[in-house]
Amino acid sequence: MYWSPSSGTALAEAELEYDDDHRSTAAFIKFPIVKLPKALERLEGVDVQAIGAVIWTTTPWTLPANGAIAVHNDLEYSIVEFSGSSKHLGQLLVAKERLDHLQSFLNSEDVKVVVDRISGSQLTTGTEYSNQLQGSNRQPVVHADFVSSVSGSGLVHMAPGHGMDDYNVCSKFGIPVFAPVDDEGRFTSMALPSDPDLFAGKLVQKEGAAAVLDYIEKRSAASESFQMSVIATHEIRHKYPIDWRTKQPVIVRATAQWFADVEGVKPQALQSLQDVQFVPETGKSRLESFILGRSQWCISRQRAWGVPIPALYRTDIESREAVMSGRTISHVMRVISERGIDAWWTDAEDDPAWIPPELEGTYVRGKDTMDVWFDSGTTWTSLDERSAGLPVADVYIEGTDQHRGWFQSSLLTHIAHQYQSSITGSIKQGSLTAPYKTLITHGFTLDQDGRKMSKSLGNVISPDQITDGTLLPPVKRKKQKGKAADGKPAYDAMGPDALRLWVAGSDYTRDVVIGQPVLQAVNTSLHKLRITFKWLLGVLQDYQPGRTSSSAREPHQFIDRIAIHHLTTVSHAVRDAYTSYEFFKAINAVNRYVNQDLSAFYFETLKDRMYAGTPENRATAQAVLYHIFNELLAMLAPVTPFLVEEVWEFIPQGIKESTEHPAMRKWTPFGTPLEEGARPLRAHIEYLTAAHDAVKSAQEAARTEKKMGSALDCDVVLHLPENIPVVAKEVFSREMEEQLAAIFIVSDVKVAVSDAAPLEPEAEWCFSAPFEVSGCHGKVFVTPPKRYKCVRCWRYVAPEPEVLCKRCDGVVQLQQGQRS
Repeated sequence: MYWSPSSGTALAEAELEYDDDHRSTAAFIKFPIVKLPKALERLEGVDVQAIGAVIWTTTPWTLPANGAIAVHNDLEYSIVEFSGSSKHLGQLLVAKERLDHLQSFLNSEDVKVVVDRISGSQLTTGTEYSNQLQGSNRQPVVHADFVSSVSGSGLVHMAPGHGMDDYNVCSKFGIPVFAPVDDEGRFTSMALPSDPDLFAGKLVQKEGAAAVLDYIEKRSAASESFQMSVIATHEIRHKYPIDWRTKQPVIVRATAQWFADVEGVKPQALQSLQDVQFVPETGKSRLESFILGRSQWCISRQRAWGVPIPALYRTDIESREAVMSGRTISHVMRVISERGIDAWWTDAEDDPAWIPPELEGTYVRGKDTMDVWFDSGTTWTSLDERSAGLPVADVYIEGTDQHRGWFQSSLLTHIAHQYQSSITGSIKQGSLTAPYKTLITHGFTLDQDGRKMSKSLGNVISPDQITDGTLLPPVKRKKQKGKAADGKPAYDAMGPDALRLWVAGSDYTRDVVIGQPVLQAVNTSLHKLRITFKWLLGVLQDYQPGRTSSSAREPHQFIDRIAIHHLTTVSHAVRDAYTSYEFFKAINAVNRYVNQDLSAFYFETLKDRMYAGTPENRATAQAVLYHIFNELLAMLAPVTPFLVEEVWEFIPQGIKESTEHPAMRKWTPFGTPLEEGARPLRAHIEYLTAAHDAVKSAQEAARTEKKMGSALDCDVVLHLPENIPVVAKEVFSREMEEQLAAIFIVSDVKVAVSDAAPLEPEAEWCFSAPFEVSGCHGKVFVTPPKRYKCVRCWRYVAPEPEVLCKRCDGVVQLQQGQRS
């Protein structure tokens, strides 16, 4: 198991982090060979009394636990002597391809090859050596598939008590597991039986490793019979596992733990994932790979907190046999229901109440706690059972690290429960289900430079810094010069809605960057939403839903029908994005709608109707704006609830009485989206947009030449050929000229349809721009207005200077008549 000396507990792989710059003392160690196969003994020059096997290790503290040396059957090995070395090394057995590497660490001028080639398979047929730290024992040289000539010496030191690969190989040969290290990561007296106190108590990763190397050095120099030796040492930097809580290095150590056997349910777990929706899709292959690669699940921990494993240990026999059966667990559960969970830890160790009467002998309660991943992995038990009798969640959501944590533990416990229940008959047999219908995986938050947030880097951002606005530059104040009255900078507090808007607007399926540029964009979007609602509240102050005539409630103007289409489109897009958990798509759709379809398009065209138009025109616009207002509140209620609540406080009473609170009502998208090709409105919008862009282009050219200022300071002539499509004629007709003027926000529009080449209108100045849609070519001309500026609506449509236009005159007379 991975063991954390700093925490005093076993760790799951999911509880590890990795230090990419860990420093270790690596060593080349010579183990004396005490037996060679006869064929090798007879080779010329071989001195069996002086030969040793060279291993390389980055964990010298594991040398007392050495149980075997591994070679590879297909590698070639050599027996060599190094001349000119500062040490008398004798004859060394090393992989042929690693000779140069070994020599680079020695103060040696030359190497003498005693035997050039020995196959690894020859060494594994009777070669024995001695680990003299454990006395004069004889240990085997064995084959292992993972041995290579890429690093080290080509011979691998095997400590089955300190490595899973070592354990797997050694167990095949009956080599016992030995790990003379305690829970605190210190050597026990068994690390050096000849002098039990010399290593005992030393931290293996600190002074313990140095003590082992120092002991070998001194013993080999003082005694000819001690033939282990340290050939060379050097420091390396490498990737090393650390405890994710304490950030301290861990060790691998054989300990007695409780395991859950998951081999039997892995196939069913993988099969159940076929019915799960993954967001993003890559999460499926990631989770599957972790399940396929999972070994048995260690479910015990040695912590001072957590749910106890209800095991009872017999103390009147040497083996301290553990007992944990269905009957004993049921007994323990009854005691816990009476005394509480804390009693497991606080009751006297020999309290007989915890021991079932049928057990013979003396027992004590265990101190191991349950793996927290097992705890969290069984949270599905708190769900209501569905019709099939199986609790299933609609959604599980967590970070990418939980594919080997919560996502996996939840799946395995759920499948294991069903598997067992199908055997006992408590549930029907059949295909087993995952505990979730949808599994959503999010990335992690990075700072604005793309770095992982870390306390050591000082780049961690608190949510409070987002809500109080201190991550943004101070607010500029003319008199106080950016300072509040108390001399401190004043900030634009964005509130919780900004934090929520940033989260919802982020593509969480990948790592998300947060910093000042991102938050400035979020703050701008939030301000834009507030301004939009303020304008809507203003124009709807006198609107009475249901009291307006039915004719006024219908969109009369072409621009209103476009606004209804845009609203329907965004409403369904937002609903679809919310339903598929792609919240960032919903927020992007809302922002695009508010900025382009509303502010830059529909609202601009409405100002004249709202402030100077006829009562009927104003009422029809209000009917459309009422739908927009309601739908915006509904779309934003889950994301910016504080803004929505504030807006609700200022809603006109007439609207509030006839409208349910947006956070309380069940929202269904507005309207029915147009089916492709079912209606010509999409084509109308396409032609209108092309002409609108051409008008804006010609106007900008006029402004550059300082010929006009406001958009109303011009008239527009639209020239089109006779053979334009029918849908284009419906937009660009004489009957549409007044509405086109409102849409383009110009004083007047004239439509000219002719196959003749367009002629530039006679005017003081003229600017033109072409446009084209689906093969239909047109041209716009922007000229000075032909009539006079109306003193009320400011359009150049009055017959004489300083008088009202025909429309404004009628509106004023109507208002005067109403007053009288």
